[in-house]
Amino acid sequence: MNKAIFLDRDGVINFERGYTHKLEDFVILPDVIEALQLFLQKGYLLIVISNQSGIAKGLYKQSDTELLHHYLIDELNEHDISLSEIYYCVHHPDVTNCICRKPNSLFVEKAIARFNINASHSFFIGDKERDTEAGEKVGVKGILIEANTSLKNILNLIP
Repeated sequence: MNKAIFLDRDGVINFERGYTHKLEDFVILPDVIEALQLFLQKGYLLIVISNQSGIAKGLYKQSDTELLHHYLIDELNEHDISLSEIYYCVHHPDVTNCICRKPNSLFVEKAIARFNINASHSFFIGDKERDTEAGEKVGVKGILIEANTSLKNILNLIP
């Protein structure tokens, strides 16, 4: 079985500014590249799970999110970092009900099944309790960090 690091996007990978959807506002946080490289060296798959409720609210389009994700993938590939997948929820409870929005665990469960992941040897890093809760519902250990801080601060928590 595989082990994985599940990561929230905004505030963990890129600078959280609220409804980040423009390429010029998408800034990868310092130390993210180094931390992701270390996770890969330790044998973890990297999976991003993000709530993108601005789509449901009509603040931006799904194509805006896709553009940011293609940019992120290209930037990470330049450093030999490959994401196994990026899952994102386009819903918001004020507009539509769903089971994929964190703190629900659908995307974590989907990744566990798809990539044969051992949940008890995996981690979910997020800057909101709903992130870690989504993982913990299915046995993935949650690591809550402050938004826009260095992932280096938690490297010692991941064997």
